[in-house]
Amino acid sequence: MSLRPIVTCLDPILREKSAPVEHVDSDLDKLIEDMLETMYDAPGIGLAAIQIGLPRQLLVADISDDDAVRSPHVLINPKVVWTSDERNVYNEGCLSVPEHYAEVERPAACKVTFINRDGKEDSIDADGLLATCLQHEIDHLNGVLFIDYLSKLKRDMIIRKVAKANRDTEMV
Repeated sequence: MSLRPIVTCLDPILREKSAPVEHVDSDLDKLIEDMLETMYDAPGIGLAAIQIGLPRQLLVADISDDDAVRSPHVLINPKVVWTSDERNVYNEGCLSVPEHYAEVERPAACKVTFINRDGKEDSIDADGLLATCLQHEIDHLNGVLFIDYLSKLKRDMIIRKVAKANRDTEMV
């Protein structure tokens, strides 16, 4: 396993739509392990392959509070097939938009179909934080960032701050 660099919201690759994963094989399994290690190290609760520069429909998520008892979800080619009418607001952050958070309203519950690590069709009914996390990561696969739900003024301010932080880091 190895850590992968996470691209920031300044990288145009995050606006690409990810291609479906064609084969579930040992190479994909290694990528999944790298993504999990990268997500846990960041630390974060979700990571889409596009965030490490690979536009493939793959995401990992783990909303467990206890590092000793991890409960990772791996979704290959995920599709949201149902969302609730009820809405939730969470203060979302993103590993690609470091150190910035904003309240985003999304459906409170969703059903997602996907292919699991064994190559089998599967589904998950999610609510609360898991529903928000899965919708956030699936947005990444479609070239959408959580800051796209904000006003243009707030979004532009966050992008400027991320750009400034990147410049400051490069100067060190």
